[in-house]
Amino acid sequence: MSLLVAVVVASAGCAALKFAGFVVPARALDSGAAKRVVEALPIALLSGLIAVSTFGAGQHLTLASRAAGLLVAVLLVMRRAPFLVVVVAACAVAAAVHAVSG
Repeated sequence: MSLLVAVVVASAGCAALKFAGFVVPARALDSGAAKRVVEALPIALLSGLIAVSTFGAGQHLTLASRAAGLLVAVLLVMRRAPFLVVVVAACAVAAAVHAVSG
């Protein structure tokens, strides 16, 4: 039953945020601070999601094959490799480390 409550609360929150977007006056969003927050928010959310999915395993912090894949992905992105190359290389490294470790 708690899963249903969580889904309903999350849905209501999303609907409230969407409604708030229509109600907020445009001049409030034109400020420099608001623009910086709006531009940085997706980066912060994706970074948090990547960190949790890479280093978290249930209730424990872990360094696993996913960390090696992430490291390869970061290095390839810094070298401006094509996206498909980054994904395939990161998956291959993570799979290889996972196979070797166990």
